[in-house]
Amino acid sequence: MLIEFTVGNYRSFKDPVTLSMVAAKLNSKYPEIDENNTFQAEQGLTLLSSAAIYGANASGKSNLIRAFNLMRNFILNSSKESLTDEPIHTTPFRLDSKTEYSPSYFEVVFRLDDIRYRYGFEITTEKVETEWLFYSPKGKESKLFTRDGSEFSFSRAFKGNKTALISLTRPNALFLSVAAQFNNEIAAKVLGWFLSVNVISGLDDTGYRGFTTMVFTENETYREIIIQFIRSFDVGIDNIITEKAKISESGLFPKNIPPELKDFFSKQIKEGGELINFRPIHQKLCENGVLEETKFDLTDESEGTQKLFYLSGPIIDTLIGGKVLFIDEIEARLHPLLTRKLISMFHSKELNPHHAQLIFATHDTNLLSNKLFRRDQIWFVEKDEEGSSHLYSLAELKVRNDASFGSEYLQGRYGAIPIFGEFKETLMDFEREDHQDEA
Repeated sequence: MLIEFTVGNYRSFKDPVTLSMVAAKLNSKYPEIDENNTFQAEQGLTLLSSAAIYGANASGKSNLIRAFNLMRNFILNSSKESLTDEPIHTTPFRLDSKTEYSPSYFEVVFRLDDIRYRYGFEITTEKVETEWLFYSPKGKESKLFTRDGSEFSFSRAFKGNKTALISLTRPNALFLSVAAQFNNEIAAKVLGWFLSVNVISGLDDTGYRGFTTMVFTENETYREIIIQFIRSFDVGIDNIITEKAKISESGLFPKNIPPELKDFFSKQIKEGGELINFRPIHQKLCENGVLEETKFDLTDESEGTQKLFYLSGPIIDTLIGGKVLFIDEIEARLHPLLTRKLISMFHSKELNPHHAQLIFATHDTNLLSNKLFRRDQIWFVEKDEEGSSHLYSLAELKVRNDASFGSEYLQGRYGAIPIFGEFKETLMDFEREDHQDEA
């Protein structure tokens, strides 16, 4: 369970900002929203099931999700030998000379196995400056380890050969990643939590297409749930079957096939010499009035339906496992009602019994409703005059419970909307100068 995520001096975020999934002490207009959209994580800690992030284009919404993805990927991969001479792929805030060469800051607070953890680090493109891990096994936070450059400090709770682990930790690698690689129990658990978090883009499905393909073809339980999932969205599909086609490894793959799909299919070809095709089943009305099953190719379906199918894998995996899912541009190629239904699944006690969490960036103001969200679930990102992004919640503003969130947002009452320049005047000035030059 995600409690909060903090990032600073990364891309458009100059100063640290925190996305908190902790429920504020407020009541929504509709009591069922408070009941369904929150859950009790521990004594005195109520968390939110979802969070929506709004803002103008280039405001920093995507940067917030990129920041978490960078943190996740760096934790999972920094200990790999292949990255020995590689720079760390962070990007500090570049519009201030004081921050341009300063470290970027990342920290996550989360719950795992009924224990709260706080893990973070500061990095430049060259090295890890600081790193820390704390936990709260009995309510009070205690240190597991801290790192300041090449200096380390440990508590007794952190077991293992610390001297050996330190010697194996490169300046451009995280100690947590190295310790997990060598089977340190606590480090492996923390790394496992980050591994369980899914981060995907609603605009580009290549990042999760392979995962959905794998679970649909290899896991019967997931396959049945995915089919039920697709049926529930009323896109006209009654079933989805797979058909195997003979093909050689040198067979013709489409030029634009995503690498992870090509690898997946190549593995199938090597093992069985067969390629799997997805075939949605529709009902065709015959002349005698009888309905007959008709096979389509998945590529015959709309782009929105294809996206819904490929998105089903990470959505269902997140709900079943009680995991965390980040989605950028969730509404891309989806009807607003389909997007709303996807989000509502995380607000359902029946469909989300393990308290999975959804964090997404969107422009869809149809979702800005007090019938769907509490005020503390709605977040805004806005840039100041220096080009620095700021993050704030609707719960921080003075807003009535019965307010029309979407309408007031578009009126500019909450900020975080585009400010348009007078292009018409600029164009007229250009035309006037052009005429003067001709004269």
